[in-house]
Amino acid sequence: MKDINELIQNVEKYKNVIIQQEFISKKNTVAYVTIDGKPRILKWFVPGFKRQMETEYKTLKNGSSELCMPHPYEIDKKDNVLIMNYISGENLCDLINDEKTTTDEKQRLMILLAEWFAHFHNHFKTHDQFRIHGDPVLRNFIFSNRIWSVDFEESRVGKPIEDIAGICASTLSTDPMFTSEKFQLCKAFIKSYVNLIEWNLGDKNEEIAYALLKKIQWRPNDEDTLRENAQKIREQGLL
Repeated sequence: MKDINELIQNVEKYKNVIIQQEFISKKNTVAYVTIDGKPRILKWFVPGFKRQMETEYKTLKNGSSELCMPHPYEIDKKDNVLIMNYISGENLCDLINDEKTTTDEKQRLMILLAEWFAHFHNHFKTHDQFRIHGDPVLRNFIFSNRIWSVDFEESRVGKPIEDIAGICASTLSTDPMFTSEKFQLCKAFIKSYVNLIEWNLGDKNEEIAYALLKKIQWRPNDEDTLRENAQKIREQGLL
């Protein structure tokens, strides 16, 4: 990840940018900034991620007028920068994993998240083809009276179950991992989503198991736990 100060100091058009907060990102540089006193999100893509930048811009441009997604103000293809509006709120991952958040409130949040996905998938649906978020983890969602989603650089044509299984895998595998409460939250999430859609979701257990196994490459220390629970879900479902 590059230092955002490098961009601000060396590119004339960004010298009026004031950094408020930098965010953790595995690939690109993301920061909450003010530009001419206005709050914005600045996302600086690494050179090899120009295609992902254009994917995110097009997805936001298409969906932000009707869905709870950031509005893209500018795409700078020369410097690989995307400027979006800033969404104020609490990260959904933190809320779901906070012991101070009641179970009823967590269930409500997961139901709102299911509604967001149903609206997203329906909005981008063309005949039998779907666009999916592509990076469905709780940390890519913000709660501010409603659920908002960010980070669409991995958005692509795919199956809705990939997003749904990804959220379940994210919910189950974030600390505290694989608690009975987490399994119940996933069941409430899936049930709410299914009640809102008209298409067949497919094999939920197999997809959730697969999504858990994919996390091993990033979390080798949790490999045994992830494999064990993936196998249980594949065989028994979300008990």
